[in-house]
Amino acid sequence: MDTRIICGILLVIFFIVMISVGVITRKRAMSVDGFVLGGRTAGPWITAFAFGTSYFSAVIFVGYAGQFGWNFGLASTWVGLGNAFIGSLLAWNILGRRTRIMTQHLEARTMPDFFGKRFGSTPMKVIASLIVFIFLIPYTSSLYNGLSSLFGLVFDIPYWAVILVMAVLTGVYVIFGGYMATAINDFIQGIIMLFGICAVIGSVLVANGGLTAATQGLSEISAGDWKAGAFSSFFGPDPLALLFVVILTSLGTWGLPQMVNKFYAIKSEDDIHKGTVISTFFAIVVAGGCYFLGGFGRLYADKVAYQPDGVTPFFDTIVPTMLSTLPSIVIAVVIVLVLSASMSTLSSLVLTSSSTFTLDVIKPAAKERLNERGQVSIMRVLILFFIIVSAIIAIVKDAHPEITFIAQMMGVSWGALAGAFLAPFLYGLYWKGTTKAACYVSFAWGCTLMVIQMIISLAGIDVSGWGPFFGYIFASSVRSGVIAMVGGLIIVPVVSKLTKKQDDKLLDKLFSCYDERVSVARKEALD
Repeated sequence: MDTRIICGILLVIFFIVMISVGVITRKRAMSVDGFVLGGRTAGPWITAFAFGTSYFSAVIFVGYAGQFGWNFGLASTWVGLGNAFIGSLLAWNILGRRTRIMTQHLEARTMPDFFGKRFGSTPMKVIASLIVFIFLIPYTSSLYNGLSSLFGLVFDIPYWAVILVMAVLTGVYVIFGGYMATAINDFIQGIIMLFGICAVIGSVLVANGGLTAATQGLSEISAGDWKAGAFSSFFGPDPLALLFVVILTSLGTWGLPQMVNKFYAIKSEDDIHKGTVISTFFAIVVAGGCYFLGGFGRLYADKVAYQPDGVTPFFDTIVPTMLSTLPSIVIAVVIVLVLSASMSTLSSLVLTSSSTFTLDVIKPAAKERLNERGQVSIMRVLILFFIIVSAIIAIVKDAHPEITFIAQMMGVSWGALAGAFLAPFLYGLYWKGTTKAACYVSFAWGCTLMVIQMIISLAGIDVSGWGPFFGYIFASSVRSGVIAMVGGLIIVPVVSKLTKKQDDKLLDKLFSCYDERVSVARKEALD
């Protein structure tokens, strides 16, 4: 059967299912709590898959897998494993339970709302919301990256049409069903991603003579200063650079609003245990599989498209090039896989952006004049706005590839959000001594550092003369992003020790939620 027909059939089925879920769940999205958090009744499978699919998008499958696989070879698999064990397993164990308990105790529905109520500061809530608003838009527009080259393998349609279809479909089910529609569709899309990545890896390895032959071929490749064997070695040609990538993409999730928000909606203690296992397994297969697949990218060095220097490839073309020779059914599965990955993350980002801006900026400004129905209506309008803006940016960027602003902004958005929020959120959950001043300093630290990185990248500033430390750090947004996060973890406790903490009675009341006595089944606890 023709590849176009197979892809067409799968896409039609996919579209029908996504829209149906939105329509079916619309009754659960009438209240603010239902629209934003699904009534805090999401089970372990739904929550775990929502966490995983929000984590891994087409940016990972097409862009990062191709780029880091090309740079580090098979060692890039460590990035995926770091995502699984640091970004998923540790995140669930360290943040999951406490986030669920305290956010319910504070009646916080967003991360900025948590900051505002935890530290008793409305201005902090507004500032955090503006940071989310500013840095999530370029992140959202980047999710369309890679779709053009993949759809080009099968369909002879303009890129703007692909973006339009994806944007409209995502908008329909998110606007109709809110969080539950997003979460249920994330579950369906996650199943597609799990089976899809396994099928793609198997097909690519078979096309290269199997795992042993493919690895041997990779071991014979040398490039620049790297000798043969570097790209099939345990830690790759540049272990330090690889470590920075692992930290940024793994630890960074702890401070991203769209990721942490998933913990707000967990239903029960048992669901946390199950969700931890499920999300970790999902990350091992999807993230580990994507980066493992990308590790074989250099086997296609004679087929990928290169930049004008003739040495650096267009990284978004590496994975599509690897897939171009595969059977029709596999290509069709990949199209649906990448579309699923992109839409799941897009829906999570626009829901986070709209709910944060509505609840933390518009509602306080309107005071008592905005009821629940009005808040949900505004969120729906903002979802439409965010999707339209991100789609327009993606279309403009594709039509004018010389415009690098958005590409550079996407590189700093992850570092800015995680650098600003990770430390205040983590310490705020665990330590009574965390102060409001320390949170403000962390916000300023993360955002300022990454804005400097953005200016350096956009202006093409040569940082090689800045010394061995600063020259190395600001040569890449990955490295500066890691410094932003790690620096925040140091800055918050230091500044907290030097500044006035909150009233002891207020802190005792805030943290009393952790000491509340509950009864559990004997199988859960012996005493």
